[in-house]
Amino acid sequence: MTEAELIAGAHAAKEVVWLRRLLGELGMPDYDPAVLRMDKQSTITIAKNPQFHDRTKHIEVRHHYLRSKVDEEELELEYILTGKQISDALTKVLNKEKHSKFAREMGVLRPG
Repeated sequence: MTEAELIAGAHAAKEVVWLRRLLGELGMPDYDPAVLRMDKQSTITIAKNPQFHDRTKHIEVRHHYLRSKVDEEELELEYILTGKQISDALTKVLNKEKHSKFAREMGVLRPG
């Protein structure tokens, strides 16, 4: 599961970098690191520490992009509890209440 999160984080990092560069070209640069919230502490540890374990040697180099962006301080990784991960509304089957709550927090549904 950690490897899947690392791969997803690398893809998210690519999207974040692309969007930040686009906004910069449009005259809206952001110099602070973007925050990427993850609900897997082991993934955050691997992304921050390249000497984590021998068990991570099999992870392909292309998935270490996340770590490079953290090292370059373009991205900041933040732990969030699984139950508070708003993006789950887009990726998981949730009960109606939780889905509606997350959709409101994303701004997709009106408050109320």
